[in-house]
Amino acid sequence: MPSALRRIPFAVQVLAALVLGVALGVVARQLGGSADDPNWLAVTLDTIGSTFVTLLRTIVPPLILLAVISSIASLRNVSNAARLAGQTLLWFAITALVSVVIGIALGLIIRPGVNSGVSPGGAEVPDTQGSWIAFLESLVPANFLGLTASTSADDAGALTTALDFNALQLIVIAIAVGVAAVRVGAAAEPFLAFTQSALKIVLKVLWWIIRLAPLGTVGLLGNAVYSYGWTTIGALGRFTAAIYIGLVLVMFVVYPILARVHGLSVTKYLTGAWPAVQLGFVSRSSMGTMPVTERVAETNFGVPRHYASFAVPFGATTKMDGCAAIYPAISAIFVAQFFGIQLGITDYLLITFVSVIGSAATAGTTGATVMLTLTLSTVGLPLEGVGLLLAVDPILDMGRTATNVAGQALIPAIVAKRENILDLARYNAPRGLDGFVDPEFSGDADTPAAKDAPAADAASGTDADADGSGTDTGGDTVTAGSAPTPPSS
Repeated sequence: MPSALRRIPFAVQVLAALVLGVALGVVARQLGGSADDPNWLAVTLDTIGSTFVTLLRTIVPPLILLAVISSIASLRNVSNAARLAGQTLLWFAITALVSVVIGIALGLIIRPGVNSGVSPGGAEVPDTQGSWIAFLESLVPANFLGLTASTSADDAGALTTALDFNALQLIVIAIAVGVAAVRVGAAAEPFLAFTQSALKIVLKVLWWIIRLAPLGTVGLLGNAVYSYGWTTIGALGRFTAAIYIGLVLVMFVVYPILARVHGLSVTKYLTGAWPAVQLGFVSRSSMGTMPVTERVAETNFGVPRHYASFAVPFGATTKMDGCAAIYPAISAIFVAQFFGIQLGITDYLLITFVSVIGSAATAGTTGATVMLTLTLSTVGLPLEGVGLLLAVDPILDMGRTATNVAGQALIPAIVAKRENILDLARYNAPRGLDGFVDPEFSGDADTPAAKDAPAADAASGTDADADGSGTDTGGDTVTAGSAPTPPSS
């Protein structure tokens, strides 16, 4: 990367890419073309954006497998591991409950499905659907790598087979392997050391991909403006507004209130979470953003590494207040209003139940169609309603993912504060131009977390190996399950 570009803070690069993406999308629309015959600029934007997403999806399977195994192993020497895990799950559920209640309230107040301007001709059942039976069946791995294959035929009759991965199955496999490795004991130490080493390599590659985020932003946002424009957004204007109002309320009201109630500075929370929030907005992938989210939790919030390396990967696969609470709640009400179906108290309780319990169905990857169809099928609403909303889904997904990662960074900080293991000096420390606390910041030696060696290692650029004596001299700080330090000028 040119040295001049390296001197520009990453956050500034992303913001500039957002503006450039919108501008190029407007230019592409002015050049003409159609969905079947797009112009050269539209094709270029689409290629750039889809390539960035493909790279993120490629790195997700090994990231899930290695991160979950390492996160489980990281708790093996922690005396209160069960309590930390239980507290984490509890606060995941509490924030999901609050979020879905906000979503239901906004749906009833704004009434997005009434006079929406969307043509009923757009109603169609999506190819990807969710149901409780399918959700339970998907928990049973079909093979060790969680791979699935699908075959399709083009207009000429030629068959094409595509491989994909099932994130839920990968999570189940990783949990089983991680628990087994912990139970095996000393004999599993070489395997766990290999897993942590492999995770560092994967994280290094992921950071290279993340550095392409400004370029990916230009392509993704530019293609979204070209493909959907403001006309489509206008037809679903009330729906789009309802979703983003809900996301703003959760991110800038609910989360700050929770931070304040636990004695944490709201300003420090918002500025500290910003690096992960902006990348989540661009990448539309909680798993792709996970290394930066974990670095936020450790470096900015002072969460001990042994806990952050468990809570953040776990949250990246199950904590989805945007995708699994706000979005399905408002969408279900939209579909019901559009088709003239009256919802009762039982229906709203079912929506709440699905949002709190079923968020693992989204599995941390881009998109929330599975969660939406799971909600609609549970309530008994027509799945054809999903087709009405797909046009603006990429635009909504940006805000949903940003909200997801904001919560995924906050909950570990709250639990650590409640358990008196949070490094408050680091939490309140000033952030640098790159959005992170200075790696040389040592904190207050009297704080509980400052006595925790792993947290200090994560901040200082050293990385303890299995016996606590090794250092990472590769230039970028890389901890088990954490993000590399962005290259400095």
